[in-house]
Amino acid sequence: MIEVIKRNGKKEAINIEKLHEVVEFACYGLTGVSSSEVELKSQLQFYDGMTTKEIQETLIKAAADLISEHTPNYQFVAGRLISYNLRKEVYGAFEPENIYDHVERLIGLGFYDENLFMWYTKQEFELMESWIDHSRDENLTYAAMEQLRGKYLVQNRATKELFETPQMAFMLIAATLFHKYNNGDRLHYVKELYTALSNFDLNLPTPVMAGVRTSVRQFSSCVLIETDDSLESINATASSIVKYVSKRAGIGIGAGRVRALGSPINGGHATHTGVIPFFKHFQSAVRSCSQGGVRGGAATLYYPIWHYEVEDLLVLKNNKGTENNRIRHLDYGVQFNKVFYERLLAGEDITLFSPSDVPELYEPFFTDVDKFKELYEIAERKTSIPKKKIPAIDLFSAFMQERKDTGRIYLMNVDHANDHGSFIKEKAPIRMSNLCCEIDLPTTPLNDVNDRDGEISLCTLAAINWGNIKEPKDFERPCELAVRALDALLDYQDYPVPAAEKGTMWRRPLGVGIINFAYWMAKNNMTYSDPDLEMVDEWAEAWSYYLIKASANLAQENGMCPGSGETKYGQGITPNMTYKKDVDELVPHKERMPWKKLREQLARSGISNSTLMALMPSETSSQVSSSTNGIEPPRALVSVKQSKDGILKQVVPGIHHLKNKYELLWDQKSPEGYLKIMAVLQKYIDQGISVNTSYNPIHFEDEKIPMSLMLQHMLMFYKYGGKQLYYFNTYDGATDDFEEPAHPYAEGTGVDDDYEDDDCDACKI
Repeated sequence: MIEVIKRNGKKEAINIEKLHEVVEFACYGLTGVSSSEVELKSQLQFYDGMTTKEIQETLIKAAADLISEHTPNYQFVAGRLISYNLRKEVYGAFEPENIYDHVERLIGLGFYDENLFMWYTKQEFELMESWIDHSRDENLTYAAMEQLRGKYLVQNRATKELFETPQMAFMLIAATLFHKYNNGDRLHYVKELYTALSNFDLNLPTPVMAGVRTSVRQFSSCVLIETDDSLESINATASSIVKYVSKRAGIGIGAGRVRALGSPINGGHATHTGVIPFFKHFQSAVRSCSQGGVRGGAATLYYPIWHYEVEDLLVLKNNKGTENNRIRHLDYGVQFNKVFYERLLAGEDITLFSPSDVPELYEPFFTDVDKFKELYEIAERKTSIPKKKIPAIDLFSAFMQERKDTGRIYLMNVDHANDHGSFIKEKAPIRMSNLCCEIDLPTTPLNDVNDRDGEISLCTLAAINWGNIKEPKDFERPCELAVRALDALLDYQDYPVPAAEKGTMWRRPLGVGIINFAYWMAKNNMTYSDPDLEMVDEWAEAWSYYLIKASANLAQENGMCPGSGETKYGQGITPNMTYKKDVDELVPHKERMPWKKLREQLARSGISNSTLMALMPSETSSQVSSSTNGIEPPRALVSVKQSKDGILKQVVPGIHHLKNKYELLWDQKSPEGYLKIMAVLQKYIDQGISVNTSYNPIHFEDEKIPMSLMLQHMLMFYKYGGKQLYYFNTYDGATDDFEEPAHPYAEGTGVDDDYEDDDCDACKI
């Protein structure tokens, strides 16, 4: 007879009948599952002296192992088994405790924000208790529950002891975010936000999901920090990086101003060591603190294509060379504008300069292409300025080769970021992006970490689940909730660096994105290779309109953000007025929403948030909501992902009736259809998109992706107004049933092997 050890330490004979009841509960109402299959698979692993917790985990693993394309509902069986185990651990019983008692207990344990009892009365908590629906936990899949208990739910990260269940977390996040609303409105918004979160109409990023309701007060996912060409500024940048990496944020570093190797210092008394030692300094800062105790941080460093050291900078990520001339734990964003594409097409040279030798070039590079071209050509003719020339085709090819080989060299079209952004470029230029290449916000270098004259930009994220939207008008409520919740969060969180608080309070930037796009496409009978761009345009228009309307209404209620006058919104100009008109070749321009009235409102009363849209990656939150990842095609109908918590199986939504409607990533012969979709979406977005390019070599002669084709797609991306290109994914021949990326921030090729999982805890919501 097998004896088991109970939670109280007592030993008793294993109760097979009780196990049967638990598994029957997990299988109830689900088709294509069998409790006996789960029991048979698990009982083979039972042994004398097991703890009840080990038995429960064995049942979970047995159910998870049965998840397949043909038996997808085992994902709910495994999820319910985790939920049962979680409730026993958190509450000591299956029935959850009253929310008031729960909050009181966790405040006493030091986990919840003690202000919850100052903000809400016992009677208000009783109302929340009547709204909370713990049965919604039964709709959570295996991948969802694993991600929740691994990353989101309040816990002691040293002992792994958990202290809440999903519905408690969702309700208390809603209560915390809307605590400052007046008494007449706030409970209404608390209930609405709870409903949206628990039904996954709206998804929040890791810093918000894990931190809101606790004593942690930093929830911005993306931090943009620009450095000047001075030791003081470089050290201030490094200090700021450390402060924000420790708060779970992903970092963008603007380092294009740093002078090149051999440039004079102090009037020629010394020569510069070049950028690489200082980039190594940033790498050390990024890796010095872990993101929430999980792992080291991550950053993307941006520099212009015309930097004198660009040939050495392009190869920093690859596996060749030595540690002295490689910096592999940063990612890199290379910045282009129209001038350099023209040089490529004309078969001309690109001239490289140290930024310190041509200071007049730096600002126009971002904001005024014509002026930059004029000054650039003057500098090329000056014999007194150190320079070197490289054929444009060679430099573009080198960039693309490194992008392909590492997957981690990104692209930023800085003229598009400024021309089609929300900011008036003469007042608030965009000079960089973030870790994941979707955020476009103004920055100003710091002279020291407490410098209030500088500006660090933060962006706070969320995403709308397109898969839950039945028709475009249904975007209104989730869009309003997203804007109101995130706007309230800006006032609730702390700011460890003064320049970050200054910038955030001045501009109040938000980034609301999209999840479950591939599911939405499958439901509407379209593929990435053959999309219905008219329909994409119609839905993106409504999504964008309602986000802008929500912020415009907030401005009428509470006053515009102080920086509204530096935005195009403040002039009554919306993103669908400034987009690259080449997009009209893809889908004719039309306005279905009442834009005229909204633009008049914007011009009259301004906007509450300088930015509103950004399409970010969403690996983790898509698993929590059983959605497809952001705007990306799935790699398989059942994806098996390696995470720090183990192997997770995720099933595409609607697999029973839509399995033949999905176009999988590696089945696409070209990224052209995907890039056209991104162009249409970008038309309505005031920031950027984390756009990936993916290639399966089997679709090409000799299984080699032609350089000419990759450059063609790069040019196509520019033609249609693309701002940033993120990952370069190459299918490596592994089966579609198992994905184990080599790098936590890559889904394709990678060069690092010391990371555990494929998901950034910051920008990837």
